[in-house]
Amino acid sequence: MNNLFLFCRAGYEKECAAEIQNRAALLNVGGFVKANNNDAYVIFQCFAEGEADTLAQELALDSLIFARQMFVCGDLLSDLPPEDRVGPITAALEDVSKGGELRVETPDTNEAKELLTFCRKFTVPLRQSLKQSGTLLAKENPKRPIIHVCFVAPGQAFAGYSYSHNSSPFFMGIPRLKFPADAPSRSTLKLDEAFNHFIPEPQREERLRSGLNAVDLGACPGGWTYQLVRRGMFVSAVDNGPMDAGLMETGQVTHFQADGFRFEPKRKNIYWLVCDMVEKPARVAELMEAWAINGWFKEAIFNLKLPMKSRYKEVSTILENMQAILKENGITEFKLACKHLYHDRDEVTVHLWLRPNSPW
Repeated sequence: MNNLFLFCRAGYEKECAAEIQNRAALLNVGGFVKANNNDAYVIFQCFAEGEADTLAQELALDSLIFARQMFVCGDLLSDLPPEDRVGPITAALEDVSKGGELRVETPDTNEAKELLTFCRKFTVPLRQSLKQSGTLLAKENPKRPIIHVCFVAPGQAFAGYSYSHNSSPFFMGIPRLKFPADAPSRSTLKLDEAFNHFIPEPQREERLRSGLNAVDLGACPGGWTYQLVRRGMFVSAVDNGPMDAGLMETGQVTHFQADGFRFEPKRKNIYWLVCDMVEKPARVAELMEAWAINGWFKEAIFNLKLPMKSRYKEVSTILENMQAILKENGITEFKLACKHLYHDRDEVTVHLWLRPNSPW
């Protein structure tokens, strides 16, 4: 098995391909990419034996912007016979032993997802066969590798494994979030997913605690403000447009009818800064840099709307510039992370944590 399979959003195969090519090269792993538009996955085929496994262990999934999930696999298993798909897949996984979990998945496209009913039914006999062969343990074990079988078309699948410490906990790499009925807009799911992605569960009680002060730039009608309010925070919502009446009735929101690019907080007691304004990504990044340099927040989550071309290059350049500018202004202790989340579309979400080792 010398391929790395990467799930991504349909339409972002080129970005995912450019990123894995670049990141693999930094680890001195050579290879080439196989990708088709709107397939929602990319294959990176390594030149040397064993290097796909190296990437699966040493290339942190969370550090990849455009990949939702990745696993080591062999070549495409094509023309799997309808009367016995279990046998060829079990044989293809014979070099994998003592896996802790089985996931039979598809890429995130409408065409591929039509196979999900089949995948659910197929999981039962395949699991039994893999247990008998020793590829899968008798009982699930979260510390052991995850066995992946991804059907990309009827009778066509990639089979392989990922390491549980460097793998998405979600089926197909997609978190399942429920849209709250009282939320002002569906954009609320973007911030909910961002909090769950960037803030480790053991730290959420402290870093997302009730009573914190927050600012939402470009808040109208309040999709992101909603997530702050539901966690018990007090929010300065900045937008010239109207805010949701239900949010205003909570008593936790102060609405400032102002331009988010001109607003300045009166106090330096803000923990969270969030921003989902529709603006050029470089301009939003500059705004976040200014707030950081002024010491106006502790943590920020903001979205960068992506151009139609050179999206990976643009994001990479912005993140590199942001790191350089923060350091030039004496901010040397920070964590910066970026992800194309499931609920993002033509945008990426960035998390900036200033002085993470300093108490608030």
